[in-house]
Amino acid sequence: MRRPFAVLAGLLLAGACALPASAADTSGDQGFTMKDPRITESSGLAASRLHPGIYWTHNDSDDGPYLYAVDSATGSTVARITLRGIGSPRDVEAISIGPHNEIYVGDIGDNFGGKWPYVWIYRLPEPKRLTDQTVTATQYVVKYRNGPRDAESLLVHPKTGRVYIIDKKEDGGHLYEGPATLSTSGANVFEPVAPVDLWATDAAFSPDGEQLAVRGYFGGVYYDWNGGRIKGKSRLEVPLQGQGESVSYSADGTKLMYGSEGADSAVQAEDAPGRPAAKSPSASGSAGATGDGSGGPGLKTGALIVAAGVAAFLGLRWLRRR
Repeated sequence: MRRPFAVLAGLLLAGACALPASAADTSGDQGFTMKDPRITESSGLAASRLHPGIYWTHNDSDDGPYLYAVDSATGSTVARITLRGIGSPRDVEAISIGPHNEIYVGDIGDNFGGKWPYVWIYRLPEPKRLTDQTVTATQYVVKYRNGPRDAESLLVHPKTGRVYIIDKKEDGGHLYEGPATLSTSGANVFEPVAPVDLWATDAAFSPDGEQLAVRGYFGGVYYDWNGGRIKGKSRLEVPLQGQGESVSYSADGTKLMYGSEGADSAVQAEDAPGRPAAKSPSASGSAGATGDGSGGPGLKTGALIVAAGVAAFLGLRWLRRR
């Protein structure tokens, strides 16, 4: 005779398999930890548009022209991209993805507070295959209208493709707007367009381009984006991190993902303000929770099977005692 515990275990396993995936799976957009020992100074973060669940990051400095594609479900690196056709990076601080699935990398840091007369932006197509590979990048020279400055926030508007930078100042910086189209001929002059009331370490547009989130070491702000200008500042609930360096919206716009530097650095998720909640599988027509909260067919079936397992176990115990 099979042991009652074995019968129960089998029935419980069957019940678990009958539950909808949303009841058992967890999304990488709930947060993850970067496990690659090569990533020790993650300074920028961007959610992939081509590869669901993938986040692009890079080290701050002393690493080389590399980007890392991290699987948020496991925290493992699935590809390292080597940038070809650029000089030696100095202080890479930010990464963003434009409307045509192009990755923009901001080599815009200046820890000397204005030593560099110019900085660089690199642009490359997001790889369609996630394998270690070398990709040719375009390099742009960047200058600021009001002179050199330190910056850690580069962001590309997801609709217009226009590039913006926020400089890093303890008493608050400025949002700088680049030319409508970046040019490889000469310097691209970025103009100050609005003050930002934060010592900014990174920033990101929402996927629909209607909001701008800015983070610092100890807090954050977000603005409504009004045709190239910002308005309606509100506070962000930024998690306390050892050295909070990066922020990205999740691909669906429901979460803000906050990253930090260091080995085994954690990326923490918070609900994005003013954004709709993430859609459950039922919202797209698959089996799952129903609108009345009673659970869909898969959930009910699983519950019935589990209940049957418990009943079988109690019945077997009763038979053995007779």
